[in-house]
Amino acid sequence: MLTRGYFGIGVEGVSKSANVGALLRTAHAFGAAFCFTVAPGFDAHAARLADTSDTARHVPLWRFTDAASLALPKGCALVGIEITEDAALLPSFRHPLNAAYVLGPERSSLSPAMMARCQHVVRIPTRFSLNLAVAGALVLYDRLLQHGRFADRPVMSGGGSPDPAQAGHGNPVFRRHRPAWLEEG
Repeated sequence: MLTRGYFGIGVEGVSKSANVGALLRTAHAFGAAFCFTVAPGFDAHAARLADTSDTARHVPLWRFTDAASLALPKGCALVGIEITEDAALLPSFRHPLNAAYVLGPERSSLSPAMMARCQHVVRIPTRFSLNLAVAGALVLYDRLLQHGRFADRPVMSGGGSPDPAQAGHGNPVFRRHRPAWLEEG
């Protein structure tokens, strides 16, 4: 895919195996660099039934015991997906170039320890909470729209150009001779 940066996605305290499996499959489809679980309460074998792409064989899957042990790459911003009053609305959120998204358990929220670790908290503007895998898919799709290299949408209804706008750097420039430092040795 033609995107910039990298992302990972994970869950904290989730107990429904099918939701985790579906989220992992979606992450794999969107090109996740890694996935993670924190204090999981699901059956990993049962999650594979929903993860038909077998994500763990293609994408690193890190497991952490609690929010304090969560380790992310340097420069990777942690973004919590949560329904809170002060959360940024997803359509207005500028995704960090390098980010890890974390979703909380069904029928509950991200732990206070995890919320304290998040650089950003985002919510999807819906009437009520969504299924975990659906919420994750919406966040990753929004990221793809923002960091992907797609043609602009047309003003009128319908599809735009299938090809993204090309970078304006021009054709490559080739040297006409070999530099002296390359000749040595």
